[in-house]
Order: sequence, then structure tokens, then C-alpha cells
Amino acid sequence: MLSKNPKSFLQSWNWAETNALMGDKVFRLGFVKNNKLVGICLLIKQDAKRGPHLLIPGGPIMDWKDKRVVQLFLKSVTGLAKQEGVWFARVRPEITESAEARRMFSQLGFYPSPMHLNAENTWVLKIDRSEEELLSGMRKTTRYLIRRSLKEGYHLERTVDLSKVGTLYNLQKETVERHKFVGFPKSLFTHQMETFGNDDQAELYLCKRRNKVLAAAIIIYYGDTAYYHHSGSTSRYPKLSFSYFLQWQIMLEAKRRGLKYYNFWGVSSDGNPKHRFAGVTIFKKGFGGEQVNWLHAHDLPIYPLYWCTHFFELIRKRLRRL
Repeated sequence: MLSKNPKSFLQSWNWAETNALMGDKVFRLGFVKNNKLVGICLLIKQDAKRGPHLLIPGGPIMDWKDKRVVQLFLKSVTGLAKQEGVWFARVRPEITESAEARRMFSQLGFYPSPMHLNAENTWVLKIDRSEEELLSGMRKTTRYLIRRSLKEGYHLERTVDLSKVGTLYNLQKETVERHKFVGFPKSLFTHQMETFGNDDQAELYLCKRRNKVLAAAIIIYYGDTAYYHHSGSTSRYPKLSFSYFLQWQIMLEAKRRGLKYYNFWGVSSDGNPKHRFAGVTIFKKGFGGEQVNWLHAHDLPIYPLYWCTHFFELIRKRLRRL
């Protein structure tokens, strides 16, 4: 379904395979109209203690204006949910956030989720321009630090070697401590590289200086976009510019591959300077680009027990100040 726009690796075959390797049950649905495939939907079953449910990340991919296909989607998801005995389905489609979209989902029987799903607020840069044009579109400080980083003796390793995933995991632990968020298991990094990496759809980037890895990231190449999906960096050298070097090298490789966009992944939604991701957001925005806000995750209740999950997540969200 790469011909569809928007599109997301979150609905790709390899994202399903990644989650299957993580031990989750996955389902792939196809919607056919007049003997033609008009939509796809990847669903991931989550046997969570707070309530079993189906996740639909970045999808389904279909025409939401086609009422027959939308009704087929609802019927299929409801039937599968009942078959699997889950309480609800959580959807985060790639539909731009708007009052109209929220109203449509409400009319279809969805409720806004207490929690977000994947990157709902992203920062995207158009990279099919010359290097000088890219640099000129950046914040002055960012442009300076990129140029300075090229003189600080860094070098880059791009690899699909699974034995090096542990380096990213260890750097992520430092990042988690710094920004106070819940990290991801090493197994998720490994399985992403097993699936996407084997199809030349992902690489592990390691930014080094004097053979010491200072930052690492998994970059996913899907469709016309490179995604800065997972990352970690050391906090031991705050005066060095290695993070700028890494981002610039990712852009150059994405351009070499003929891609059109670089997706920096998640940013804070409200510009709150006290948000725990405020610093990361300022960093990403310095490279130029624009914010893309997808419709917030919505839940489709299947059984009344869903409301137990709903209120539990509301309370947890407030306690964690999310």
C-alpha cells in the first residue's frame, strides 16, 4: 500500500513481523471493493492487565470518505475483537488532527483515548533540496553546530549487525534517566533490525569519537521517508556537537537514497517549556520543517469492561503528569 498517501511503516508487513517476534498476536485485514484492494489494516493484540485490546497503529490505510469501506472496517474490527475476547480496539490513524476528524470518529462510536499511541505529534523536514538549501532553512545556532561538528573528529558507522543493538539500548538508558520517560526493551530494537534491517528498510547509526560511541539511532526507511525511530545518547559530554553531526549524516543518507522527507518522530504537542520533551522538541525544530499533528488515539468499546480500562488510564495519566 505504498501507493497510498499518507502512509506509515506502522502498518507495514515488517512492523507486524516485529510485533509477532515480540510475542504479540497480529492480524492483517484487507478490504476489497469491486475486486480491488482498497484498504489494509494491521491489528496487534495486547493482553494487558489493565484490559485486553487491539491496537491499530498508524491505520487503517483507506479512504475515510468511502462510507462502505468504513463500515466494513468497523464490522471487521468488532467481529475480530469479539472473537479474541478483547474489551476494545484502539486506533491512531494517519488523519490530520481537526474538529471535523474528531466529530467523524465520535459519530462512528469512538471515544478519545486516555493515552496516546505512537507519535501523534511529529516534526517533518522536506529533504529533496540541496545541502545549502537545507542548511539555510535551519536555525542559525543549529547550522553553526552542524558545521562545527564536522571539525570535531566524529565518524559514523551504519550497520545491521544485531550484536551492536546493545549499544543503543545502553545509551537509551542514559536518555531515559535524563528525560524521565519509559524506555523500550532491547528485544524491540533487535527485532526491528531483524525485520526491517534484513529488507534494507532500517539501519543502526552509531556516532563515534575516538572509538567511543556517543549516540545511536535506529532509522527506518519506508516509502519516501526516513524515520528517526529510536535513539539514545550519552550525557557525559554536553559541550560536544555529536547530536548535530548524527542528524546531518542521517539527512545525507536519506537524500542519497532518494527520499523526500525526514521524520524526526515525536515532539511535544503544546509548546510547554516545562514539558519533559521540551528540550528535545527545540532541538528537532532547529533543523527546519513543520509539525504534523495526527488525530489523537481513539477507542472503540466492545464490552462495558472497557470503561474500567478507561478510568484506570485516566488516573494513571494524571499521576504521571502525562
